[in-house]
Amino acid sequence: MAIWSKTWESVNRASTRGCVKAASRVRAVLRSEAGQGTTEYAILVGVLVVIAILAIMVFRPKLEQLWNAIADGINGL
Repeated sequence: MAIWSKTWESVNRASTRGCVKAASRVRAVLRSEAGQGTTEYAILVGVLVVIAILAIMVFRPKLEQLWNAIADGINGL
């Protein structure tokens, strides 16, 4: 019976150490800021694309008038 008790205690200690190591690794990864810059740039680019699309949709008639005026000016040369 003592052998099983000692074996169980050693397994329990080993699994506890493993969980503590895993938890500290997870904390270190979550605290890491290595990929933060890339993520911020990706979000910024995404927001700028949405703003550009909205601006094109809102100003479409004015852009068409401007484009037609430029085309007429070039054709008139």
